[in-house]
Amino acid sequence: MTPTSPLAEATRTDPAGTRPENADLGLEWVEGFAALGPRFFTELRPTPLSSPTPPYWVGHSDQVARELGLPEDWRSDALLEALSGNVPLAGARPLASVYSGHQFGVWAGQLGDGRAILLGETAGGLEIQLKGAGRTPYSRMGDGRAVLRSSIREFLCSEAMHGLGIPTTRALCVTGSDARVRREEIETAAVVTRVAPSFIRFGHFEHFAANQQHAELRALADYVIDRYYPACRHTERFGGNPYAALLEAVAERTATLLAHWQAVGFCHGVMNTDNMSILGLTIDYGPFQFLDGFDPRHICNHSDTGGRYAFNQQPNVAYWNLFCLGQALLPLIEDQELALAALEPYKSAFPNAFENRMRAKLGLADAADGDRQLIEDALKLLAAEKTDYTIFWRRLAQYRADGNIEPVRELFIDRAGFDAWLLSFLERHNQIPREQAAELMLRSNPKYVLRNHLGQQAIEAAGRKDFSGVATLLGLLESPFEEHPGADAYAGFPPDWASTIEISCSS
Repeated sequence: MTPTSPLAEATRTDPAGTRPENADLGLEWVEGFAALGPRFFTELRPTPLSSPTPPYWVGHSDQVARELGLPEDWRSDALLEALSGNVPLAGARPLASVYSGHQFGVWAGQLGDGRAILLGETAGGLEIQLKGAGRTPYSRMGDGRAVLRSSIREFLCSEAMHGLGIPTTRALCVTGSDARVRREEIETAAVVTRVAPSFIRFGHFEHFAANQQHAELRALADYVIDRYYPACRHTERFGGNPYAALLEAVAERTATLLAHWQAVGFCHGVMNTDNMSILGLTIDYGPFQFLDGFDPRHICNHSDTGGRYAFNQQPNVAYWNLFCLGQALLPLIEDQELALAALEPYKSAFPNAFENRMRAKLGLADAADGDRQLIEDALKLLAAEKTDYTIFWRRLAQYRADGNIEPVRELFIDRAGFDAWLLSFLERHNQIPREQAAELMLRSNPKYVLRNHLGQQAIEAAGRKDFSGVATLLGLLESPFEEHPGADAYAGFPPDWASTIEISCSS
């Protein structure tokens, strides 16, 4: 049953009298998600961090600040307290939403924002959410907190994905605290300020469908259509059924998202239905990883003992999750065949989008017969020796720019196998000007990605309150296709110890 308690007034003690009463971002707030009513959420304020020392800035994105319309000097002490959950934010109406979902393929029942609190939506159409701001009615056995290591990883990866051109939630900042929380060991708490047009997930729809709350299900679907998919209201497809059109639109966005992931070598790690965005955004960065050596069967989540979310399984899992969304929308679509028809475009949209992404990586602006084979042969070549994925593609792009093939050839033990593939590649490039191909490849193959060992080094330094590594990585990841002279060490091979890093659902 969805809690409907009124706004919870958090007790706020400040013996020294130094904490501000509130903070003001200077934003205009609108009702947004809160207009759906109390069956969809519980209103409550963040829980202040219990630490005698004040919070501190760990990392911040001025790009996101500008998108929100914040002034250049936005990082005030009062705002630091507010974005750490210690004082209210003027004009905000904080709430935690309820949803359900399938986790690792099993129905998990009611879930919800267990450690995330939505502050509200700005007049510019962006929601602002604090992750790690304390317990909510949906925390179950959790403490509602986030730890420094996972908060840094989410902050950096949100902005890295944006820099790569991949649909994603964003992150304004991370604030840290000396407050202690327990995971596998005692760690310090942190809060990520996340930003997105919406944080609605597949699981929101599953929740109301599973509880036979069809009026709420319809209200949620109507809200999403009217706010984010207005064309579905006026479509002639599916006999004018807007809910089938919504399912198709979400399937197409999800297909595009998965094509981005697979092309760049991104493993999400926890593709539960409650971690799938209704807007086709990458959401909930937990045990993610960018591939080092190319292994299609790679499992990045130490908790995923069955390999459900292995890299090469992600496209199929996305379809499975969309099928669950279709089941949830069935009371509105009212026709199972119609729902299945709405999902069908995914089966062609994903491979088409993936091939387009891979063609760009190969410097091919237009499609031609044989491209699919060229792509498949490249991936087989990489998989055979677990060749470093990012470095191979970047060096191949550089080869088209400077004509030096040796840095690419030296990545392979099987030189004859590579040379055979290279011959096919060059035959395809016969009619393409080198400069044109090089330009496309260099803006399609990043030099910098957020490798696990780079994140780990920044996290370890941040644990000593040295946040320079976070700032350096952010600067590189915001523009990952640029050369950034002097930063080549961040684009090199991972050290041997990188393979020992274990990332689990607690990350």
